[in-house]
Amino acid sequence: MDARKTDKSKLPSRHVTEGPERAPHRSYLYAMGLTREQIHQPLVGVASCWNEAAPCNISLMRQAQAVKKGVSAANGTPREFCTITVTDGIAMGHAGMRASLPSREVIADSVELTMRGHAYDALVGLAGCDKSLPGMMMAMVRLNVPSIFIYGGSILPGSFRGRPVTVQDLFEAVGKVAVGDMSLDDLDELEQVACPSAGACGAQFTANTMATVSEAMGLALPYSAGAPAPYEIRDKFCMTAGEKVMELIAKNIRPRDIVTRKSLENAAAAVAASGGSTNAALHLPAIAHECGIKFDLFDVAQIFKRTPYIADLKPGGRYVAKDMFEVGGIPLLMKTLLDHGFMHGDCMTVTGRTMAENMERVHWNPDQDVVRSAATPLTPTGGVVGLRGNLAPEGAIVKVAGMSEEKQVFTGPARVFDGEEACFEAVQKRTYKEGEVLVIRYEGPKGGPGMREMLSTTAALYGQGMGDKVALITDGRFSGATRGFCVGHVGPEAAVGGPIGLIRDGDVITLDAIKGTLDVAVSDEEFAARRAAWSPRTNSATSGYLWKYQQTVGPAVNGAVTHPGGAEETHTYADI
Repeated sequence: MDARKTDKSKLPSRHVTEGPERAPHRSYLYAMGLTREQIHQPLVGVASCWNEAAPCNISLMRQAQAVKKGVSAANGTPREFCTITVTDGIAMGHAGMRASLPSREVIADSVELTMRGHAYDALVGLAGCDKSLPGMMMAMVRLNVPSIFIYGGSILPGSFRGRPVTVQDLFEAVGKVAVGDMSLDDLDELEQVACPSAGACGAQFTANTMATVSEAMGLALPYSAGAPAPYEIRDKFCMTAGEKVMELIAKNIRPRDIVTRKSLENAAAAVAASGGSTNAALHLPAIAHECGIKFDLFDVAQIFKRTPYIADLKPGGRYVAKDMFEVGGIPLLMKTLLDHGFMHGDCMTVTGRTMAENMERVHWNPDQDVVRSAATPLTPTGGVVGLRGNLAPEGAIVKVAGMSEEKQVFTGPARVFDGEEACFEAVQKRTYKEGEVLVIRYEGPKGGPGMREMLSTTAALYGQGMGDKVALITDGRFSGATRGFCVGHVGPEAAVGGPIGLIRDGDVITLDAIKGTLDVAVSDEEFAARRAAWSPRTNSATSGYLWKYQQTVGPAVNGAVTHPGGAEETHTYADI
C-alpha cells in the first residue's frame, strides 16, 4: 500500500509530512535517511533522559534503541531525542540540589517543545532518576498524545563484607565517621561497592516510588517498572512499549484517558502501601495539574491515611526494588490492594485494558515476605502521613514507614537554621541537643529557590545514632532515602512569610503523625506581632534559570507548579 495514503488527518505530523507545501520539511527527513514510507507513517518521539551524570541514566540510550525497534516493527517511525537530568545523589548536600526540583519543569518543558516543534504523533518516554520520572509523565499528560512511560530500572544492591548495602548506607556512614564509629579506610571500601551497576537508587526512594506510580497510574506496562536496569528483560519491555504505543495511536487512547482522579488515587495508594518517598506528595499534584485535575497535598494525604503499609522495603524495611520484582513485582502489590478494596479497578491503562483486567492473571505469591497481604499489613495506615496545624496551614508531609507508633509523636524546643548548610554544620560539630526539633527554613520552592532535599543532614544524624532522638522540619524536602521523624513541604514557606519563617529558638513544637498535626506553642497574637516585624529575605538567585523559576513557582501544597495547567487550556497539543 502506498504509504502516502496513510490517514494522518487527525495526527499532528500531518503538518510536517503531508501535502506538496511540506516538500521542504520532507527534504530534511530524507536527509536523515528516512524512506518515503517512513515519512508518511506516524512519527513517534522516543525521549530519554540519558546522560553520563549518574548510573540512573546511563542505560537509557541502550533501552531507547529497543523502543525504536518496537515502533518500527509496528509500522511507526521513531525519532529519538534526549533531555536533561539532575541526579539527586550527586546534587545532594550542596548548592547543586537547588537545580533538582526545577529540572522537573525543564524536562517537561523541553519534551513538550521538541514534540510541538517537530509535530510528533506519540511519545515513549524513558527516565531513570528522581525528578526525571514525574517530569516525563507531566509532559505526557500535558501533550496528551498516545504515550507510554518506561523506567530505566533500579540499581542492584552492593555487598559490603557479606551484607547488602545501598547508597543510603554511605550517607549514614558519613555520620559514623564524624563520631568515630567508622574509619576513613572502611568508608573508602564501602563507597567502592555500594553502587555496583547501572540503575537508580535501589530502595523505595523517590525514583522507585515514582516508578511504582507509573504502573499504578496506568502509564507504564505491567512489571516494566520493577525490573532492575542490568536485567536483559528490560529490552523486551522497551520493545513491547514501542509496539504498544502504535496500538494506542490506532485506538486513540491518550494519557488523559488514563490519568484520572481515580488513577491518581491508585498511585497515591501504591506510594503509601510501599512506604514510598514523601516527594510523591509533590509530584502527584503536579501531574494532576497538567490534566486540570485538583489533587493537592491534602487529597494525597487522605489516600495515604486510609491505605495499609504492606511492602517491607528500605529505607524503613528490609528489602530493595530488585527483591520485590523477583517475587512478583509491582503488580503483586497492586493485586492485593485491588482485592481488598484499596484501588480502583476500572481505570484504563496503556495496555488498552483496565487495571482490573490487567490484574486478572496476577496470582498472589504466598512464598515470600517482601509484600504482605493488604488484609495483614505491616501497619494499617500508609507509610507516609500528611500533617496540618498552626505551623503548617498549607500542610506538611512525613514518612513513618518502619517507625513504631510510640515514636510518631515528638515534642521539643525549636532550634532554627536559615538554610541546610547551617544545620549540617551543627550536626557535624554535634552542637545540637537531644530532644530538639531542628528547623531548616528558607529552603522552599521560592526561598531556596528549588526546595532542596536534606538527606546529607538526616543521614548524618542516623550515622551518629541520633536519628530518633531529634526531629527535623523544613519548608524544603527530604529524600526518599530519609528515615526518622523528618517533616518536609511545610507551607506556607518561610520566603512568603509562612509561620515556619516566624518561629524562634526555644518555641515548643509538637509533631503528631498519629493525629496528623504539626503545631507550635505560639499564640495567634504573637504570630501577628512577629509577622509585622518580618521582612523578606534575599537569596542568590538573581539571574539565570533559578531566577526564572523563582518568579513562577507556586506552593508545595499544589505541587510547586510553574504554569496554569490543564484547567486553563482551550485545547491540547494532540488536537492541533
